[in-house]
Amino acid sequence: MITQTSYPVEPWALRERGLHLDVLPQSESVFALSNGHVGWRGNLDEGEPHGLPGTYLNGVHEIHPLPYAEAGYGYPESGQTVINVTNGKIIRLLVDDEPFDLRYGRLRSHERVLDLRAGTLTRTCEWTSPAGTTVRVRSTRLVSFTQRAVAAVAYEVEAVGGPARIVVQSELVANEQLPGHDGDPRAAVVLEAPLEAEEHFAKSGRLRLVHRTRRSGLRVGAAAGHVVEGPDPTTTESEAAGDLARLTVTSTLAAGERLRVEKVVSHGWSGTRSLPAMSDQVDAALAAAGSVGWAGLAAEQRAYLDAFWARSDVEVEGDEQIQQAVRFALFHVLQAGARAEQRAIPAKGLTGSGYDGHAFWDTEMFVLPLLTYTSPDAVAEALRWRQNTLPAARARAVQLGLRGAAFPWRTIEGAEGSAYWPAGTAAFHVNADIADAVVRYTAATGDEGFERDTGVELLVETARLWRSLGHHDQHGAFHLDGMTGPDEYSAVADDNTYTNLMARANLLAAADAVERHPRRAAELAVGEEETAAWRDAAEAMHIPYNHDLGVHEQHAGFTRYQRWDFAATRPDQYPLMLHFPYFDLYRKQVIKQADLVLAMYTCGPHFDAEHKARNFAYYEPLTVRDSSLSACCQAVVAAETGHLGLAHDYLREAALMDLEDLEHNTRDGLHIASLAGTWMALVAGFGGLRHHGESIGFAPCLPERLGGLAFTLQLRGRRLRVEIGRGTATYTLLTGEPLTIHHHGVALVLDADKPHTLDIPPRRPRPAPDQPPHRRPDRA
Repeated sequence: MITQTSYPVEPWALRERGLHLDVLPQSESVFALSNGHVGWRGNLDEGEPHGLPGTYLNGVHEIHPLPYAEAGYGYPESGQTVINVTNGKIIRLLVDDEPFDLRYGRLRSHERVLDLRAGTLTRTCEWTSPAGTTVRVRSTRLVSFTQRAVAAVAYEVEAVGGPARIVVQSELVANEQLPGHDGDPRAAVVLEAPLEAEEHFAKSGRLRLVHRTRRSGLRVGAAAGHVVEGPDPTTTESEAAGDLARLTVTSTLAAGERLRVEKVVSHGWSGTRSLPAMSDQVDAALAAAGSVGWAGLAAEQRAYLDAFWARSDVEVEGDEQIQQAVRFALFHVLQAGARAEQRAIPAKGLTGSGYDGHAFWDTEMFVLPLLTYTSPDAVAEALRWRQNTLPAARARAVQLGLRGAAFPWRTIEGAEGSAYWPAGTAAFHVNADIADAVVRYTAATGDEGFERDTGVELLVETARLWRSLGHHDQHGAFHLDGMTGPDEYSAVADDNTYTNLMARANLLAAADAVERHPRRAAELAVGEEETAAWRDAAEAMHIPYNHDLGVHEQHAGFTRYQRWDFAATRPDQYPLMLHFPYFDLYRKQVIKQADLVLAMYTCGPHFDAEHKARNFAYYEPLTVRDSSLSACCQAVVAAETGHLGLAHDYLREAALMDLEDLEHNTRDGLHIASLAGTWMALVAGFGGLRHHGESIGFAPCLPERLGGLAFTLQLRGRRLRVEIGRGTATYTLLTGEPLTIHHHGVALVLDADKPHTLDIPPRRPRPAPDQPPHRRPDRA
């Protein structure tokens, strides 16, 4: 566990005092820097000790065979795994011939600070070598938001108390040795030495390496340039061979003198570009960054983040830890998607190799909602990536005997990467999740060009899948059988309520979109008969309901299953999937993560207030939260149904998932969806944000332990600020044309710079629901 004393609570920074080798892998994830295209884990500058070395380029992967004990038709034949590409972070230091290694000598002080406004990771330490020479080292690194191929480090060494002979080795290193696989199925498959050397270059402080992956055939390049400042005589020497390019800087420092090395690194990759073209690409990116230098890159980074925080910040009064955590979350979600640009947003972002670097439905249902209202351009790019993968999704649908597109459960480049079909192929809801993201983005931005060029095609192909996947029964009801919903402990079930409601919305949205864009519909060969079939299926969609209990069923027959024996389940047997067979989980009433509860959030108009309350009370004691995606959803619906203290508890669980390593796998990378869920719990939970079609509304409320909440949203070219206090809410349209919103169901027209303050009606008190033993959230 990462203890709270490691990270003091500060509003705009994450600070680590001292070096904690026992949680070094976790801190490497927490201190990772990325822009959605390039990712640098928070490894120490000198490279060792380390938990998991990590330099990632979004989309760069290796393929490997997926073995099966018994082959089956439609099983994916190969998997995709993110790989550690050329590392440009490394700057080794020798002090009087002693390697700067914090496991030896005496570490007098050590501090790392992730500055959320500057977008930098700064490290300061003072170290005495085994021979008694003391130096002070300060490094600052960034991964640029404005120049997406570029990352940089400013590294400074100062002699303390006496002279020191200093050697700095700034390196590009490929095929670093990685730790072995620990058996956790959530961790990445390790591929040894995936890169084959093609070119190396070193001259006058400029370094370059180009490699090619062995199986996926991707070409990867990295280049580095340096500015060196030190006392005379300071000398440099460059060398390169195979997997290593190095600049060696030698100097002798008197007490108080400093040696400074500014290193700019460019990265690039392509599946089609030639070796000379890749060399030119990384050299050009390096030249562009060199034209502004370290100081220019840092200034651009700060300006970019100033603009981001002005439109995205969430202010929390009364819980300083949550204030820090939500800004940490916003920063990392931005890092995951800002410059992904028609590439996936993986479940771990570019902070680690967990889940093999795959993207899931997490992107559309957790990450993109946040980005829709804060950085909408990133959402359009993420959905264009889905559009680019349509050929693979169409081919998969054909393989499965279906029409339209069957998007993969997990993937990097568009092909299905799940070897376990009940949680992969059967989880067709990913298609409706993509459609939901299209509808949300279009409604929030009014981007008609996107809807015409990208959205319609995604909506049409997903609607075609649902119509071919389901069937009308003899009474006319439409069913989707053999589905796996969000709850992966209830696989291959009939009429999963979440899937059916999301598919229903998908079908109707597709029918509406083709009416708005008849020319695009004609290009996709959509006729009136097909859209009528979509509407018929949507209107007849079966939603299972238990009349005796007065609750909606998670799927047909779920409420008649035997309940899981929670009393006989020990605390150390969670997560259940690592201690019990799926066969046993599938036939019991036990829920891995919010499913029917999530449906009440995403498809809220289908449920009235009483049903939401009864459903929440029924499913709460069954939900064990063995997924990091659950707590934020439960927080939203707990707030809506009047359980404000419980909602606060779930908010904290989502927010601290990585800062306190609650699932014990932060070492593999951050839980980007749970981080996004922190925003969801605050803005959709306590802010009550709901956006259905053209209607945007708020139903604010606050738990007693919060004194206030404020956030800003981007809506159709406008900027809206919402401030929630004790008993009142204030809405201010900061920029843009008048906007109509709803406050607890009452329509309100906002004009720019004219705040409106309204009373917040009290929530109806309800009996507190139970949770499974050993799985109650910690109290705030």
